[in-house]
Amino acid sequence: MATRQDTLWEKFLSPVVRAFIDEKALQRYSDSIDWEQESDRLRQSDVIMPLYYSQQNFHGIEGGYLNSSAAVSYDPITQYVLPPNETVVRQALIDAIKVQPRRILDLGCGTGSTTLKLKQAFPQAEVIGLDLSPYMLVRAEDKARNADLDINWQHGNAETTNFPEAHFDLVTASLLFHETPSVVCQAILRESFRLLVTGGQVLILDGNQNTLRQLHWLNDVFEEPYIREYAADNLDARMGAAGFEAVRTQDVWWINQVTSGIKPIPVADANIQNPARDYIPTPTDTTMDNNDLEDFGSPVFGITT
Repeated sequence: MATRQDTLWEKFLSPVVRAFIDEKALQRYSDSIDWEQESDRLRQSDVIMPLYYSQQNFHGIEGGYLNSSAAVSYDPITQYVLPPNETVVRQALIDAIKVQPRRILDLGCGTGSTTLKLKQAFPQAEVIGLDLSPYMLVRAEDKARNADLDINWQHGNAETTNFPEAHFDLVTASLLFHETPSVVCQAILRESFRLLVTGGQVLILDGNQNTLRQLHWLNDVFEEPYIREYAADNLDARMGAAGFEAVRTQDVWWINQVTSGIKPIPVADANIQNPARDYIPTPTDTTMDNNDLEDFGSPVFGITT
């Protein structure tokens, strides 16, 4: 698997991070799974890969997330790019939940780090993690198995999920929108609106758009084909255009943000409180259980499967 050598990450940051990584352990984990067999088990033949996803590099990795190396290395990379701590940032989404969900859908769930936290926060709820990459779902499933969490992992496109209308009380997406063209973000929000019950909540955790607009160099740290488009956009406005009300974006440690919206209840039944509130960091164990892969490695370091 080839990687771009001209990204700021590869030229300057990767050599520093490699000093803290056990690349042999990463390779052993990668070798312990039959990735093609496991991904075929999860892959849905009717899921068509959109070109914006299949023909772009992400994080300098050719082929993006459609390979096993990306799935193995995602957690080690992410711990270095979510200051002050990955667990604290993901907890901000959990803290912003204002509903008592029976059914939760986590869109673009990746390796399931936020999905696992959702299930831990609401153990009685049905939790579904959906992603376009079956390889990422293999990794997510392995993490859930080790955490003894019952989560339904599904291969699918967040734009057209094929779930029934008004089926979920809570729809979430973490670190998805900055890797997606703005027109697709709008389609995902429309689909989220369709999927939610009235009074249901949508939560989007991602990079802080105001900060990204001010710090242009931050957009160049990784090869992110849509991050400048995301930075120039306004998620609050897109939420409103999709039909959500009580829309509010909260800063999370300046680098990130959580945006909340509510699917409005019909006027005759409307008696819902504004769900937004200021983000207050929740005291928590800042160690995220990624099967001890936080300190392993990354395909941008030359690790392949």
